[in-house]
Formats: sequence, C-alpha cells, structure tokens
Amino acid sequence: MPSVPAIVDPSLDLFAEIDRLRKARKAVILAHYYQDPDIQDLADHLGDSLELAKRARDAKDAEVILFCGVHFMAETAKIVNPGKIVVIPDLDAGCSLAEQCPADQLRAWKQRHRDHYVVMYINCSAATKAESDIICTSSNAERVIRSIPQDRPILFGPDKNLGAFLVKKTGRAMDLWPGACMVHETFSAQKIAALKAKHPRAKFIAHPECEDHVLQLADFVGSTSKLLEFVQQDQGQEYIVGTETGILHTMKRAAPQKTLIEVPYEDRTAACQGCNSCPHMKRNTLEKIYLALRDLQPRIEMDESLRRRALLPLERMLALG
Repeated sequence: MPSVPAIVDPSLDLFAEIDRLRKARKAVILAHYYQDPDIQDLADHLGDSLELAKRARDAKDAEVILFCGVHFMAETAKIVNPGKIVVIPDLDAGCSLAEQCPADQLRAWKQRHRDHYVVMYINCSAATKAESDIICTSSNAERVIRSIPQDRPILFGPDKNLGAFLVKKTGRAMDLWPGACMVHETFSAQKIAALKAKHPRAKFIAHPECEDHVLQLADFVGSTSKLLEFVQQDQGQEYIVGTETGILHTMKRAAPQKTLIEVPYEDRTAACQGCNSCPHMKRNTLEKIYLALRDLQPRIEMDESLRRRALLPLERMLALG
C-alpha cells in the first residue's frame, strides 16, 4: 500500500531542521548521485552504489543511517551494518531492475543451472541477494567477473545490458537475466547520433546499463562514478551524458567550465515524460527527509537469517576492493 504523505509546516526552514535533527539523532545522510540537487548538497556522503555501501558499512559513529536513494540501497545499508537504525525517506522508492528479478524466480533459474556461479548486480532485493554467490556494482563488475575461475559457468542478472557489456569486455560467456533499467533503456541512439552531429566536439559518455546500440556510439563507457571522473580528468570541454540526469548537478559542480548535454530519450509511450530522470529516485524530497529524521520512520527491517545470507555475497564483493 502506498505511503500517505504527512503534512509539513510550510514555514519550516527544512535545511536548518534537517541539520538540527541530523545532529540530535547522530545520523549520517547518504545520497546517490541520482537524487535532486538539494538532497545531494545536504548529504554527508554522496556516491554511487559501491561507494555508499562502503560508507554504510563504515558508519561506526552514527546511530542512524538515512539513505537517500532507493529501497535496495537502504536494504544494503542494513545488511552491512545491522546495529544501526536505517531509514529511507520514501519506502515506495523502488527500482525497475530489482522488481524484475524476484528471489523465487532466481531460485528456479538456479535450479536449472546447478553448476553455475550466480553474479547479481546490486540493483536487487535482499532476498535476491541471498540467492547469489557474489554481488557486483557497475564500478566493480568487470573485476568481479574476472575473479571467477574460467571453467565456472556464470549466471548474471538482473541487467541484461550490463551483462552483455561485460561479455564483450571480459570475453566470458554468461547466461543473462532479461532485465533492464527503465531509464537507461529509453535512450535514443538516433537522437544521440543527431546530437553528436550537432556538437562535433562533444564526447558521448554512457553508463553500461544502456542498450548495446547506444553504447556503440559512446566515446567512453563507465559507472556513474567513472563518468564523473572522466568529465573531471578528460581534456575535452563538451560531453553528452548518457545516464540519469541527477549526476549532471555533481558534474557541473566538479567541472564548472565544461558543457554538459543531456541524452534525449526515445518517447516510446505517450505517458513517457522526462524518462531520463528516475521517478523512483525522485520520490525522495526534503520534506520526507525531515519526517524520516523526526520520526525515525520508515525503517528498514529484515529477518536476521535473510540478512546473514544476503551479507555473504556482499562481503565477497567488498573483499575484492
């Protein structure tokens, strides 16, 4: 059942109240790059899934972890740091990838491939992680795949586009789960080609969750943090950015002298408005952050046996560095 929004006094200075409550609650605020700019700016730590998982694990001094992202990210924080209170501004902030690979379906897939090693992208539920041998993020996926013995067959999910990219990158044959990110799969190769023609000096940089025909146009392919790094360190001045639009705020702050161009999306349905922005990430607001800190709700809770089973594949990932 969707959560019912509470009414917040419009006269409140939300930035000041959030800061006051953060100190009172001994809370650390973690935010993903795809959050709205105001949320990115108030976070204690900003990062991609891998960085935020490490930050959650290492939050020794905090009593509360407020996770501004989506549900699977907050679950991951609870898995790696169970002694903390973990809250999320909106419990309904989901993930199209996580929804496409429920644990029971992964379990059935494993039963049909008993000799395979199961690698799951971090964009999945705690129950799905518990069915996995190792977790990966887009930042470390290649390292994870290369760590698996060559003679061991691999099941990879839930993102088929990231999986296909890794097959090309590593040369490893893998069976791929047929999932895809609702944002990255909407990017239009035709419109990107037109943009490249219009901006001949611009480099097209893309996240590996994009479809292959989009990635073939890219000058650089990398995780969210790697795209940010590339814009900062590359000698170019113009970039067409093929990932969720939230990262543009951090890119502009890190490299204010550079020109950033959003990738157009393919309007595949009349209802598609702003498809290059993740609607789940954008469910989090300043008002909801304030309420989450005030009430310490909604909390992420899970069965301890499930948490322990989901922890093992995450620890295997984190052990790779």
